[in-house]
Amino acid sequence: MINVDRYAYRSRYKQIDPLVKLVFTVLTIFVCLWADSAVLALIVLLTMSLFTVIGGGIPVSVFSKLLLVPFTFLILAVITIIFNLSGSSDYFLFSLPLCGSYLGVTQVGLFLAARLFLKALAAVSCLYFLSLSTPLVALLAALRRLKVPVLLLELMALGYRFVFILIETAETLLTAQQSRLGYAGLKAGYHSLGALAAMLLVRSFRRGDALFTALEARCYSGEPRVLEDRYITSKAAYLLPLGFNAALVLAALLIRRLGGELFL
Repeated sequence: MINVDRYAYRSRYKQIDPLVKLVFTVLTIFVCLWADSAVLALIVLLTMSLFTVIGGGIPVSVFSKLLLVPFTFLILAVITIIFNLSGSSDYFLFSLPLCGSYLGVTQVGLFLAARLFLKALAAVSCLYFLSLSTPLVALLAALRRLKVPVLLLELMALGYRFVFILIETAETLLTAQQSRLGYAGLKAGYHSLGALAAMLLVRSFRRGDALFTALEARCYSGEPRVLEDRYITSKAAYLLPLGFNAALVLAALLIRRLGGELFL
């Protein structure tokens, strides 16, 4: 079983209605992006991390490793915001001369980069809360209740499965090549990488075709149908998502009123 799915099925939130968790996640992301505040983004990041780790029972090491994936990309992305090029060094906190100009860091760029970094990481933590507490089958059921087109649900289900088929096939081929010293040198590495890409394409098509054949043998008619868990649903279950996000909105308005700093 895919690791993310395994933790989702073990989560303490598994029996909660997936539609409630979906509403909670979407609302929190929307408020976080609307507020455009680093302080509020930090609050969301810490809160959703606590919900996922302490409330959902997800190991800290697993959640930390998952956060490292977007963390690396975000660091590379915000570098372009932090550093600026100008003909004068007066605008920079510190700078370096570069071809008659100056490359440096401004206070505005530093604050904007920090805000963007925290907002993106907070949004990712919300998505991790949903994915680590809701199996894909339950999420598709929630989307079906929202009248999402069947074609989109089918693409989500098959695409999700095919991504991990691709990863599994690549890992198998890579292990086989490494056991035969396929990456012992630079030349051998390029040759093995080309062979890996070619074989990956062929085997992925074969496994995809086998999967579709298995679906047709089970009377697949274009709509993914699986057994779904039954959840106790009530309007009161939505009070927590609404109340939490109402508190975030009030906090954002308070931050805007009390703080005029760019970082806020």
